[in-house]
Amino acid sequence: MIVAGGSYLEICEIPRWRRLFGSGGRAAAAVGQLSPGSSLHTYAFAGWARDVESSMHACGVTATVMPIAEEISFGYFHALSPATLRPAVPTRHPALSVDGRVVLRFGFVEGDAVVSAERAVHDPQGDDVVPFRANGSRAEALAVVLNEGEAEGATGEEGPAAGEAVLALHAADVVVVKRGCSGATVHRPGRDPVAVPAYRSARVFKIGSGDVFSAAFAHHWGERGLDAAAAADLASRAVHHFVDTRSLPLPAAADLADQALAPVGGEPGRVYLAAPFFHIAQRWLVEEARDRLHALGASVFSPLHDVGTGGGAVALATADLAGLDGCQAVLALLDGADPGSIFEVGHARARGIPVVVLAERLDEHHLTMLAGTGCEVVDDFASALYRVVWASLR
Repeated sequence: MIVAGGSYLEICEIPRWRRLFGSGGRAAAAVGQLSPGSSLHTYAFAGWARDVESSMHACGVTATVMPIAEEISFGYFHALSPATLRPAVPTRHPALSVDGRVVLRFGFVEGDAVVSAERAVHDPQGDDVVPFRANGSRAEALAVVLNEGEAEGATGEEGPAAGEAVLALHAADVVVVKRGCSGATVHRPGRDPVAVPAYRSARVFKIGSGDVFSAAFAHHWGERGLDAAAAADLASRAVHHFVDTRSLPLPAAADLADQALAPVGGEPGRVYLAAPFFHIAQRWLVEEARDRLHALGASVFSPLHDVGTGGGAVALATADLAGLDGCQAVLALLDGADPGSIFEVGHARARGIPVVVLAERLDEHHLTMLAGTGCEVVDDFASALYRVVWASLR
């Protein structure tokens, strides 16, 4: 398989992550053992070119690198943070030319790739989705893989209509719309959409998970010729492997298919956010958790925002606990063992509402107590948010 995609430096503060990967490098590393003889076509800062070639060689991949003068990086505070691109507006370079039987083409921030392929998979990576063939690319069979926000931003449509509109926009044979916690939807002309589940993992490292999905789908649909829905399911299983372990290359299809994974599907429900907010660090965490939950598609009841009290004293307002009504799950931010938040957790468990606790630095006594109540206790922010949204799915 040929991969055309960027090679960028990725830096995340929490959890610590510093890799020279990018969409192209990660996708090629993902399928290097599954598809012997794979190659990567990419741009890279001249000082990184040898590193890109060496790391790809270690994955069984041949790299063809166009050196450029800028160091391009994506920075994240945590694994669900919006990325910060540096430089903010990279210099554009002449397009790469890629010709092969199966090609996976990603969008670039510093250039483009003109593709000629029997089967192509296109991951545009951005809201401004230009049709695949607009730059002179051609393919006998075309699949487009993108997330729900990109599909809606590119077409102005929402829900399933956005996937159908992307089919028409690209004149594609297949469109796969990734829907985060809710899995993915496979669209084909003249056929009903097919839902593909996400798979529950103990941990969720989100950076690059979409690249892994596209790489796995391109291998199974493009190279192996599987039905699009079956290929998307294997891609979803591949994402489970990556976000849980952060390791590449991907396992073989038989190994993925044999794993007894827990599928999740449906629409995110309402999450109750239990947390103290006495000082700026606590307040920041509440605001960030609320924003990220909304981005994952959940609605949120936050005593701070929806009542203005609670989350800090045992004598909670009646309205706070009433907010549990209609919530499908609770996210409790419990570092510091705030009594009011623990009180809210107790009431939620008494009502049979699932509770996910984020506890990065909680003492053993409270950890044991919470585990005894049936709460899920997690020490990673992104993982806690995904698990509470999964718990809320309807």
